[in-house]
Amino acid sequence: MRTRFAPSPTGPLHLGHAFAALVAFDMAQAAGGRFLLRIEDIDQSRARPQWEAQIYDDLHWLGLDWPTPVLRQSDNMKSYAEAIDILWTNGLLYPCHCNRRDIAAAASAPQEGTPVTGPDGIVYPGTCRPATPPAGPVPSGCALRLDMARALARTGPVGFDETGAGPDGETGRIATDPATALSAIGDIVIARRDMGTSYHLAVVVDDAAQGITHVTRGSDLFSATPIHVLLQRLLGLPTPVYHHHRLIRDETGKRLAKRDDARAIAAYRAAGLAPGDIRNMVGL
Repeated sequence: MRTRFAPSPTGPLHLGHAFAALVAFDMAQAAGGRFLLRIEDIDQSRARPQWEAQIYDDLHWLGLDWPTPVLRQSDNMKSYAEAIDILWTNGLLYPCHCNRRDIAAAASAPQEGTPVTGPDGIVYPGTCRPATPPAGPVPSGCALRLDMARALARTGPVGFDETGAGPDGETGRIATDPATALSAIGDIVIARRDMGTSYHLAVVVDDAAQGITHVTRGSDLFSATPIHVLLQRLLGLPTPVYHHHRLIRDETGKRLAKRDDARAIAAYRAAGLAPGDIRNMVGL
């Protein structure tokens, strides 16, 4: 078994991060496996070296250890480009020049009905989708979207094994039929114009590169899992077992975010708490 924790160095780790890291670490330890760390820093406009250093410090304080060197996404851009080349060559990508405002306006047009929200926000209405796959080299200076209909025509239904639970208690063998993927997910972005990749593509390539057998993460990412399984199928990569877990929330029921500095692990450390106190606070 190989699990991983993959934080972004864009702010302090909070109790929710501690819970996610401990779940992945404990699962690997119980099975005699390995826990790996990955730094998800494809958004270089927000990533900061001091936050990355703080991640290492906080996780070591919690009692976690991992093999080095740590995989850093900003060092892995060549692998993402190679995956994009495969998808483009197979006629599964197309360039998109729409911004968020364009998408919202098109999806809200009277003939479209009520906009549907998916894992990436409003489901893309297909404004830039061509009738036939574009030819030539991979274009630059624009976003690249996955032609979901063409992709699903290649793979058919996608499924994965869930040992945790989704937001509605989904567990066991989860299958997503093509009709649902088309209507509820749509043509997701595979490469953002300003990054050269996207979270969905990077996480799939990275999990394969690290040999991850069990992906543990919050139930808020459950709806994105069919995207990742689809990309694994298209790229010929293995599909891990997925274990989605509960989220750590504040007193009002809202999930914690990077802005919740009062619940930052560093703040609890400064207040004199011990790692065992953090485990108790998150119910472990």
